[in-house]
Amino acid sequence: MQMCGCADEKTSSGICTSKKHLQICTSAYPHIKKHPHICISAHSYIIMSLTDFLSPVDLGKITPKKGYYTSQLGDKIAKYTDTFPELETGFDIAIIGVEDDRNAIDNSGCGLAPDYVREKLYLLNEGSYNTRIVDLGNIKAGATVTDTYFALKTVVAELVKMDVIPVIIGGGQDLTYAQYMGYEDLEQKIDLVVIDSHFDLEDDITPETIETTSTSYLNKIFLHDPNYLFNFSNLGYQTYFTSQDGLRMMEKLFFDVHRLGNLSGQIAYAEPVIRNANMVSFDVNAIRSSDAMASANATPNGFYAEEACQLCRYAGFNDKLTSIGFYEFNPAYDNNGQTAMLLAQMVWYFIDGVYNRKKDFPLNPKSQYLIYKTSLKHDEHELVFVKSKKTDRWWMQVPYPTGGSKNERSHLVPCSYDDYKIAISGEMPDLWWRTYQKLA
Repeated sequence: MQMCGCADEKTSSGICTSKKHLQICTSAYPHIKKHPHICISAHSYIIMSLTDFLSPVDLGKITPKKGYYTSQLGDKIAKYTDTFPELETGFDIAIIGVEDDRNAIDNSGCGLAPDYVREKLYLLNEGSYNTRIVDLGNIKAGATVTDTYFALKTVVAELVKMDVIPVIIGGGQDLTYAQYMGYEDLEQKIDLVVIDSHFDLEDDITPETIETTSTSYLNKIFLHDPNYLFNFSNLGYQTYFTSQDGLRMMEKLFFDVHRLGNLSGQIAYAEPVIRNANMVSFDVNAIRSSDAMASANATPNGFYAEEACQLCRYAGFNDKLTSIGFYEFNPAYDNNGQTAMLLAQMVWYFIDGVYNRKKDFPLNPKSQYLIYKTSLKHDEHELVFVKSKKTDRWWMQVPYPTGGSKNERSHLVPCSYDDYKIAISGEMPDLWWRTYQKLA
């Protein structure tokens, strides 16, 4: 292999970060199927770029003495062991571990999480569908944290280009930033959902002084230039962990934040929020410590285990979602593998959701959807709602302001039946107003 000459664009590990080469790497895959006789070298480049970052699954550490039953995921999942799997054969989901916790604040040891979750996941049985899942092993901690971020960004970008959903098992939640950066060259706006008891923001910092840590990575995402974040949503924040400045910032940016108390016992309210996401980041500390104790930052309140699993199933159902990450699980604090098993079950529910997707794309075709129109009390806007006949799910049409989009007249945002009930009462749903402001 000829070495790259871009000496000024390498990380400390000697990996070339030239945008020219990254664009070649991440755009080559769609042409391989069309022109296999021409694109063998491009395919080899993709494989080599991934194997540069990934270490094989160590089956000796996680396989039971008696092996796996044929119904278990340990038997069903293709694995990167001696040779790298042929990704072009049609996988839907790829499991990736990230063994880096250097920027996980007060939770050193969470970089060991991947193999503990993998061990439990392989013991679970396949659902009533034929899975096409590959386990690509782990990204080892780079010489610097920046190297790890670059590796994860590249792997996510490659997989998303291939229409393979990365399931990331961290590691600290600062890795969300690298997960987000994997979308940088896709030329589309991104909707990010974070399930967390905190807003991972720091006050009084500038782009020059900001650090990427598990408590400040959102600063990096919000301030990233160019900005390709359309919407941010938080599920499960707890007010006593949240500054009023942080809440005011979310309101000023028209972002969606949902307090734990508003979701407790009525987790279905989270479904439209998750349905709008391109990517999800799940902090295990969002789960109450009695159900998930394995983190140095675990707290008494949070989602119940079954609610966490339901959130993951909603994420899997989402036809729009293309990556998910699970972060901050620390095996050192686990009790008899209970949190590892919960994380494995959450991944299982995500997989179950993916294989039960309904391909529910609003108004395509129109015959599969019902359209409802309602006027507000003062007739300033006519609100249009769309309901799927197939799934009973709802969307709201929000018009682009004048000159907002040359190709489309309105933006469809997932909503709930409750939003429709607010509209027919003559009131403006908050979701409509926030979305309209972001489109302006």
